[in-house]
Amino acid sequence: MASQDIEKGGGDEAPLHSQASSSLPSNGNISSNNPEDVHNLPKVVESIPIQEVTAETILSDKMALSPDPGTEHLFEVEKNKFAFSPGQLSKLLNPKSLSAFHALGGIAGLEKGLRSNITSGLSSDEASLDGTVTFEDATGVASSPRKSATKSDGLVTVSTADKVTTRGSGESFADRKRIFRDNRLPEKKSKSLLELAWITYNDKVLILLTIAAVVSLSLGLYQTFGQKHEPGEAKIEWVEGVAIMAAIIIVVVVGTLNDWQKERQFVKLNKKKEDRLVKVIRSGKLQELSVYDVLVGDVMHLEPGDMVPVDGVLIEGHSIKCDESSATGESDLLKKQSGAEVFRAIEAGEDVRKLDPFILSGSKVTEGVGTFLVTAVGVHSTFGKTMMSLREETEATPLQQKLNVLAEYIAKLGGAAALVLFVALFIKFCVQLKGSTQTPSEKGQAFLQIFIVSVTVVVVAVPEGLPLAVTLALAFATTRMLKDNNLVRVLRACETMGNATTVCSDKTGTLTENKMTMVAATVGKEVQYGKRTDLGDDTGNGAKSEVAGDDRDASHSIDKDNVVAVNDFLSQLSTETKGLLAQSIVQNSTAFEGEQDGKQTIIGSKTETALLQFARTYLGIGPLQEERSNANVVQVVPFDSGHKYMASVVRLADDRFRIYAKGASEILLQKCTKIVENPRNADLSGVPLAAEDSAYLAGVISTYASRSLRTIAILYRDFESWPPAGAVSKDDSTQADFHAVFQDMTLLGIVGIQDPLRQGVQDAVKDCQNAGVMVRMVTGDNVLTAKAIAEECGIYTPKTGGVVMEGPVFRRLSQDEMDQTIPHLQVLARSSPDDKRILVKRLKELGETVAVTGDGTNDAPALKMADIGFSMGIAGTEVAKEASAIILMDDNFASIVKALMWGRAVNDAVKKFLQFQLTVNITAVILTFVSAVASATEESVLTAVQLLWVNLIMDTFAALALATDPPTRNILNRKPQKKSAPLITLNMWKMIIGQAIFQLVVTFILNFGGETIFSYHSDHEKDQLRTLVFNTFVWMQIFNEFNNRRLDNKFNIFEGIQHNWFFIAINAIMIGGQVMIVFVGGKAFHVTPLNGPQWGYSLVLGALSLPVAIIIRLIPDEWIANLVPKIWRRKLAPEVVAKKEAKEEAKDELKEKVEDLKRRASRPEDLSFITLVRGGRVRSLKLGLKTVNQTGMMITK
Repeated sequence: MASQDIEKGGGDEAPLHSQASSSLPSNGNISSNNPEDVHNLPKVVESIPIQEVTAETILSDKMALSPDPGTEHLFEVEKNKFAFSPGQLSKLLNPKSLSAFHALGGIAGLEKGLRSNITSGLSSDEASLDGTVTFEDATGVASSPRKSATKSDGLVTVSTADKVTTRGSGESFADRKRIFRDNRLPEKKSKSLLELAWITYNDKVLILLTIAAVVSLSLGLYQTFGQKHEPGEAKIEWVEGVAIMAAIIIVVVVGTLNDWQKERQFVKLNKKKEDRLVKVIRSGKLQELSVYDVLVGDVMHLEPGDMVPVDGVLIEGHSIKCDESSATGESDLLKKQSGAEVFRAIEAGEDVRKLDPFILSGSKVTEGVGTFLVTAVGVHSTFGKTMMSLREETEATPLQQKLNVLAEYIAKLGGAAALVLFVALFIKFCVQLKGSTQTPSEKGQAFLQIFIVSVTVVVVAVPEGLPLAVTLALAFATTRMLKDNNLVRVLRACETMGNATTVCSDKTGTLTENKMTMVAATVGKEVQYGKRTDLGDDTGNGAKSEVAGDDRDASHSIDKDNVVAVNDFLSQLSTETKGLLAQSIVQNSTAFEGEQDGKQTIIGSKTETALLQFARTYLGIGPLQEERSNANVVQVVPFDSGHKYMASVVRLADDRFRIYAKGASEILLQKCTKIVENPRNADLSGVPLAAEDSAYLAGVISTYASRSLRTIAILYRDFESWPPAGAVSKDDSTQADFHAVFQDMTLLGIVGIQDPLRQGVQDAVKDCQNAGVMVRMVTGDNVLTAKAIAEECGIYTPKTGGVVMEGPVFRRLSQDEMDQTIPHLQVLARSSPDDKRILVKRLKELGETVAVTGDGTNDAPALKMADIGFSMGIAGTEVAKEASAIILMDDNFASIVKALMWGRAVNDAVKKFLQFQLTVNITAVILTFVSAVASATEESVLTAVQLLWVNLIMDTFAALALATDPPTRNILNRKPQKKSAPLITLNMWKMIIGQAIFQLVVTFILNFGGETIFSYHSDHEKDQLRTLVFNTFVWMQIFNEFNNRRLDNKFNIFEGIQHNWFFIAINAIMIGGQVMIVFVGGKAFHVTPLNGPQWGYSLVLGALSLPVAIIIRLIPDEWIANLVPKIWRRKLAPEVVAKKEAKEEAKDELKEKVEDLKRRASRPEDLSFITLVRGGRVRSLKLGLKTVNQTGMMITK
């Protein structure tokens, strides 16, 4: 890193030091001789050139810990029992400041001042702290002869006299949390019920309706109390206004409760989404904690793939490199040095330009392992400050964008119908004014009736519930998916998963149990252990003949007589061989001992835990921390899925250096030129690896792999010095260029690890295949292991032409060859993350909707590129989780099938609601329009209050009932829909048009011919007829809601209804509400109680919706296809962005994006019309819609 990158503050300007003076703060309190100097700094800095950071400028910097304007409160802490305040610690990274690091006393000063221990971490028993540590005590520890910092492999040790004393009573870490807080950000304030109610009410149409209702009420009160009435005439003119206001209140209350419940579910989901476990050392023991519980002073572990959650300073590490691009914008990987090493270099006046001991929150560890001391958490950390200033909003999902477009079209049509209705009725009203005998107040009331009915038609016609239905369905589905071990991080993935056409799955932990056991081993040339099995029978494909060649020595024959029990195996190994095997296992692992579910166990990679359990049980290793601390490790090469091995370099007691390495057997076998000849002897020097030995070992690997065992090779090599001559790393003279020396290794042995198939995987794979989703296994394992497991779980089907291929072969295929191979490719073995990315990219280019699983850091590009990325909740790195859309909490493939089911359920739920709402929209608007225009008194058969009740049923109750239908098993018995599939399918058009025609025919016959059919003549009977029309209309909607539970042509509309209590309860509410309205609604709802036969007519006509739906379903879809013009279907269900196949170069892709943007310019995905007309809840959705400007940059609206 350049010096300018490390420090850009006041410490860089040497003249500034002489112009402004400041005394070092003591015990967290500010002491400044001239505070005005701080505020005058900007003027001074403008005139002073920036100078290069050197050890001299760092040592002479007197302003290193001075507060920046506006941050003074962070430096002033009452009753601070630590040497430093949060403000002083923030100067370490504001920006990176070696001056502040030195001024705080380096790593030793931080350790002392934060009352921690860089070896054993914080005490788990810490509560409140006794005494205080002064600033001078802490910063003086580095130079104190009694407590001098010593450098030993980058580790600073401090006298045990520095241990803190604690009082065990009270809250844990009370003082530490009080001063530095914990690693939680303040929750984004959720809206209260009253705020949500105001948002719901803040709907232009509802406000307009309220004004009309107030005017109506005023006129009604005047008519009721200010005018004379005939004897016996009811004084009820005021009821209409009150009824409309009451209906508005009910709509607002129900909508508010609906939104409140939805918001609560998302808040709960976000909390779960952000929580994770990290490794820290407390009381000398490595343990896993929630990321929220990390505190300043903790000693945290770093491993490749970690997303760093807090700020800190590196204590010790091996070849640590971090990607800080998300935190600083710096694209290069930054190598980190230990704090002790950096402090020593500053004190010695060495070149400090490339020294960087700082660990930034939000950065990603790409290489190396180590520990760091936490210096800032929560709101004080770099990441926390960024997150506090940027609260991201939810991006609209593809389905929401499609629905928004459709809702806009419906709203415009409905609004136009309402306008035409008002104009027609107003003209008619004006014409009838001449010669009218009505009083002025009655004429005013009549005009208001016209206005109110027209406005109410807008309420019914403008479907603000349509966009909200998607959010409701997603909120319900994501909450329920969490119970099914799917943590949804990106909402759009939930619905996209429903249309997935292929799943590229890992093997280990996803298809298998990830409960590994070492069940076989071959050490040296002849000592073996494993199951007593005729290995020739296991291969099934001639593996034995491959192992036992005719020209080979008989001693190399692999048969059941050579496979021995573990005790017999161990008895054939010398003490030296056992020690070498044990150290190879212990040093090449990052797993640790800890408590899980109340039991002491080994926590970490399952491959490592299998080997460590074997070493603990049979090789007599002690506690892991003790074994590792006893070894003098000089270099570590962490495991990487790209090179598929891990290695450690240890300094031996005789001052020689030994490489211990383990990894993929067929890859590491190529690195070997020697093999341990006789493991029974104390002399472990290897003999040359002959051709027959290589053939024999290849046979061992094949035999293990054919038994579905993961094969691991264990190698070693000794050196006289480290780094060896000619192989010194360019980045660090104390380290070797490992790839240059990783050759001529000696093979100790090959072990076989068994990982049984997960229960239910075969059924899950079969479910996917029945659902039209092709499952592919993409694994780094040996091709024979992968093939055996894939065949066992049903992924590999050679009879259908399935193809198994290795990653190196696949990536060398030409594009045409790849396109011919991919449709039949079922297993990609020995693949790298880049192979996975290439496969995903090509599948998407071929039009597939791709789901991918991944757990490693290098899987992130493939996870990000896939339509749906699944990361592993247990085995996955934080980088993989960050790149994924859904986290599998149990790492189980069967959970992917549940995600598939829920994805389809979300799509179906929205379409069910859409089908229901469009039917009601068409029927209600046409019925209101025709009946009002045809009426002599300009009155619609459905009054304003009745229409508001219908709107409540249509927008809120139906959304709750239909959007909460859980998936059934039958949802997997259909093929996925294409990305270009229209939102409204032929089946839906068929049901919408059919039911709308049926409902209009029934209501028109009742309205216009009811008096004749039923021989009604009295005014009471005519009033009952109007109520009969209203009652029948509502019952048709209730029964039609059951029809809409199915979108296909099958007849069982009650399937799974017993699992949806929402549907049952909401229908009970709707039925109860309708019965109450008819019986006691009276003048408020303009209804007259019905008699028994009339109730019978209503229920029978309403129930006819069910047999009518059966008849509609029997109509062939082809007939409907011919009736509905294609241009209508395209306009009513447009694609938001019609993506082309990504076969073109970057320039063509940019041109395509610009064309898409132009095409979208006239498409109202942002609900502009509905927001203009109504606003309210729709405006509060705040869904960011991404578009592309002419330069190709993404813009969020």
